[in-house]
Amino acid sequence: MTILIQLIYSGIALGMIYAVIAFGYQLTFATSGTLNFGQGEALMLGALVGLTLVDTLGLNYWLMIPIVCLFGLVQGAVVERIGVKPALRIKSEFGWIMSTIALGIIFRNVAENVWGRDDLKFPSPLPESPISLLGANVLPMELLVVVGALLMMAAVELFNRRSIYGKAVVATANDRDAAGLMGINTSLVITFSYALSSMAAAFAGVLVAPLTLTGATMGAVLGLKAFAVAIIGGLSSGMGVIVGGVILGVAETTTAFYISTGYKDVPGLVLLLLVLAVKPAGLFGKTAIKKV
Repeated sequence: MTILIQLIYSGIALGMIYAVIAFGYQLTFATSGTLNFGQGEALMLGALVGLTLVDTLGLNYWLMIPIVCLFGLVQGAVVERIGVKPALRIKSEFGWIMSTIALGIIFRNVAENVWGRDDLKFPSPLPESPISLLGANVLPMELLVVVGALLMMAAVELFNRRSIYGKAVVATANDRDAAGLMGINTSLVITFSYALSSMAAAFAGVLVAPLTLTGATMGAVLGLKAFAVAIIGGLSSGMGVIVGGVILGVAETTTAFYISTGYKDVPGLVLLLLVLAVKPAGLFGKTAIKKV
């Protein structure tokens, strides 16, 4: 029983990382109907920039986080302006898909040339000795991942509900054409949503980096699994990505321990297929009805 609880703890921490990245997918999909398929690379760049600030420049971990978040904002805005905006302007149905994938590959190649191909150790800001919680051991960094992920998503939701700029994002998400008629610069809102999306991924990068090895390829699998979480939970539900992330994270850790590490990805993918077959909008998503 103790081992199962410990696996659940680790799965929840992993699932919350998936949830933060999936939350970024939601931000861009709501305002523009597009997704950044280079989201994993935004996480990777955030982790590597954070490692440089902490390990090379000697910056404190907590002071490094705002700088990495600012870097994520800029990186996301660049992706939208270069890869997404031209496709939306000409109403290309698939142009933004190939553009964001291409930019992700470019960012990965740049990272390999700047930081090398070898995985690097990210120093943990918290003690690495586990603490006992409800009869099982949990790493302090795993607790920080869960708390940090929830705070990030709560902060963005609060921003959207309470600030005038956030309300512009919500208005654009509800009806882009109507928001434009009301005087909202929807193009700028879409850019901002991409910036927020990449900021969330960069923040997730510096959270997960001390628990794993940091390298140019670390974001590829995380980004893909986060996309699966977004589909499972629903691209229109914040609660959905949290539940979907926890389900996938716990499924992976328990499968890896009780069956084999070679099968740890199977339960999540099976769940994805089942959700797509039974409820394509996701477990918590709402089916949109288009009137023509």
